[in-house]
Amino acid sequence: MSSNGIRDRVAVVGMGCTRFGEHWHSSVDDMVIDAATEAFACARGLDRADIDAYWFGTLASGQSGMTLSRALAVAYKPVTRVENYCATGSEAFRNACYAVASGAYDRVMAIGAEKLKDSGYSGLLRADPPGDGTAAESILTAPAAFSLLDPAYSGRYGLDPGEMRAAMTHVAWKNHANGARNPKAQFRSGVSKEKIEAAPKVAGRLGVFDCSGVSDGAAAALIVRAEDAHHYTDRPMYVKGLSLAAGPALGATDPSYDYTTFPEVVHSARDAYAQAGIEDPRRDISLAEVHDCFTPTELVLMEDLGFAERGTAWKEILDGAFDLDGGLPVNPDGGLKSFGHPVGASGLRMLYECWLQFRGEAGQRQLRDPRIGLTHNLGGRPGSCVSFVSIVGAELG
Repeated sequence: MSSNGIRDRVAVVGMGCTRFGEHWHSSVDDMVIDAATEAFACARGLDRADIDAYWFGTLASGQSGMTLSRALAVAYKPVTRVENYCATGSEAFRNACYAVASGAYDRVMAIGAEKLKDSGYSGLLRADPPGDGTAAESILTAPAAFSLLDPAYSGRYGLDPGEMRAAMTHVAWKNHANGARNPKAQFRSGVSKEKIEAAPKVAGRLGVFDCSGVSDGAAAALIVRAEDAHHYTDRPMYVKGLSLAAGPALGATDPSYDYTTFPEVVHSARDAYAQAGIEDPRRDISLAEVHDCFTPTELVLMEDLGFAERGTAWKEILDGAFDLDGGLPVNPDGGLKSFGHPVGASGLRMLYECWLQFRGEAGQRQLRDPRIGLTHNLGGRPGSCVSFVSIVGAELG
C-alpha cells in the first residue's frame, strides 16, 4: 500500500473541543457551536462566512450535512456528512485536508460530534447491519471481542497472566493520571492500580477501568493551504501524512489471524510514515494519541505502530516508556480511556491534543518542545476494522 501524500500542503489554523462527558444540558447543535466557536477564535480574521466547505463526522447523532448547517446557520455551502465507525472524526479531517490540497477549496472546516448519553447507548449493546451470521460481530460485544487480545498475546509471547494484567493495569493507570491533568476530560481523577485490578469484570479479564468511557462531545478543525497559514495564526499545525486502511473483514473466519495484531494498523502506519518521511517512529515522534478503546488494545498498538518490538510492548509499558515523562508519551490527554469516546469526535480530539502541545497550551501535561505528533483511530474490532493514522508537525519541512 502506498500513497502520494500531501506532506506540508495543508495546515490547521484553528481547533476547538468541548469537554467530553454527559452533556445533559447541551444538544448536538450546542456542542457543534461550542467546538466551532473555539476553533474560529484561534484563527485571525476567519469566520463562518469565509469557509468554503464543511465535513461533518457522526456515527449516529445526525443525518446529512444539515445536522451541521442547521447548527452553524451555514447557508448554501457544501456540507458532507461522513461515517467510518470510530474513525469517523478522522475521516472528516482526512477528506477536508484532501479537498484543500486538491485546490478545490481554500478554507474548510472538519467537525465531529456525538451525543451518546441521551440514546441509552451502553457500549455493550449495538445494532449491526444485516449479515449471514458468520461474522464475529454478530455474536460478540466490543468488550468481548477486544478481551481476546489479552490471552492471545500472553500465549504467543509466553507471558505469565499476572505480567499481562500488570501491563493492562498500567495503561489504565497512566491514562487516568494524564486525564486528571486535563480540564476537558470526562474522568478527571487518578485511579490506583489496586482499584483498577479489583474492578468488576466486563468481559474476560477486562474490568470497568479497562474500558473507554461512553460520552458526549464535539471537536473541530480549520484547514487552509500551508502557504496561507500564517495569515491566520502564528503557530499553525502542518499535516505530514494521512492514511486510512480498511481490512477485508474476515474476522474470526481467518484461521491465520491470532488476535495479537491489527493488520490494518500496520498498513496505515507504514503508509503514513512513508508520506511523512518518518524512518524511526520511536525516535522521530514526540507524542502519540492512540485508540485505547480497551487497555490491551493500546498494548498491541505499541507494536503495530512500531513503537516497540514484537513481544516487548508489555515490558516497555511497565518500564514507563509511554508515560507522560517517558521517552514517547502516549495519550497525554488521557486517551479514550479518560478523555472519553463520543465516536464522531474522537479522531479530531486526538488532533486537538497535538495542536495544544505544539502551541505550549497543554497546561499541567505540557511536554517539552514537541515537534511531531501521531494520531491513531481504530474502527471495528480485532480482525475486522478500519485504521487511520495521521502525522502532524509544528513546522514545515
